[in-house]
Amino acid sequence: MWLLDPEPEPPTESVVRDDLLRLVFTCCHPTLSRDAQVALSLRTLGGLSTPEVARALMVPEATMAKRLTRAKQKIQQAHIPYRVPADHELPDRLSSVLTTLYLIFNEGYAATSSPDLMRSHLVDEALRLTELLHHLMPDEPSVIGLRALELLQDSRRATRVDETGTAMRLRDQDRSRWNHDQIRHGVLLVGEGLTRTPTTPDPYVVQAAIAACHCLAPTYADTDWAAIVSWYDVLLTIEPTDVVRLGRASALAERDGPAAGLAAVEAITGLHAYPYWYASRAELLSRLDRPDEALDARDAAKRSGLTPAHLQSLDRSLRR
Repeated sequence: MWLLDPEPEPPTESVVRDDLLRLVFTCCHPTLSRDAQVALSLRTLGGLSTPEVARALMVPEATMAKRLTRAKQKIQQAHIPYRVPADHELPDRLSSVLTTLYLIFNEGYAATSSPDLMRSHLVDEALRLTELLHHLMPDEPSVIGLRALELLQDSRRATRVDETGTAMRLRDQDRSRWNHDQIRHGVLLVGEGLTRTPTTPDPYVVQAAIAACHCLAPTYADTDWAAIVSWYDVLLTIEPTDVVRLGRASALAERDGPAAGLAAVEAITGLHAYPYWYASRAELLSRLDRPDEALDARDAAKRSGLTPAHLQSLDRSLRR
């Protein structure tokens, strides 16, 4: 059987018991590039469309279509077998599997091609698969971190949209309605993840630590923004990406004021096709009482593909 054949042969023995999780490990074949592994998993198993995969991996749609085509051609030409990897092969594929689950969760948590803010079935499936992976590899810091991150982010599910479907900003959410069982579980996992990574930070554990800072604050005003900025500084040492810089800039705006935040946002040069870069500018320009520039940034965010739920939320903020 070859990879992407619709009916793979079942493994004779495997510690991975869940069919879909086995298939994710199967798609993450080391012969393919890591980006191709993740793209194939998202497209064929996560159910994401090619445009959604492109947005998840932040590449143009045409580039992603070519990448998927080349990957399938390589599978056929190299006769890559579609089989569940042996147990000793699983650790080598773990990084790509985690990225796949992380991006499936993200697409569910903040849908890029839906009028609704969330695609709950994707969130639920990512939570389920990550929990299974945690049972399978309970000592892996990255697995612990991703599990914690998903639990902490999902703990706010009930408060993330209002009755009209508009995204609710963190400052406006009713924290009494957050899932505090999930928060407690997630915070314990963050502690475990940090204990297991005393000298080398893990990106998922650090992101979970940032989420924990938000979840543990009794009110928005009580948020420890200094700690969040510090965690972003740690994250930048291992993932120096523009998206991480944008997150840090948003936290900096809360710690040091909107002028400092705007300067940090505008210092990021690689996100001019990213709707949330423009949305961040719009928000900060509005806070600095520069309404015309804020409206221009808002329109650029819309043209760049800001989702309806987030656009409505931004408009509400600008009206304030």
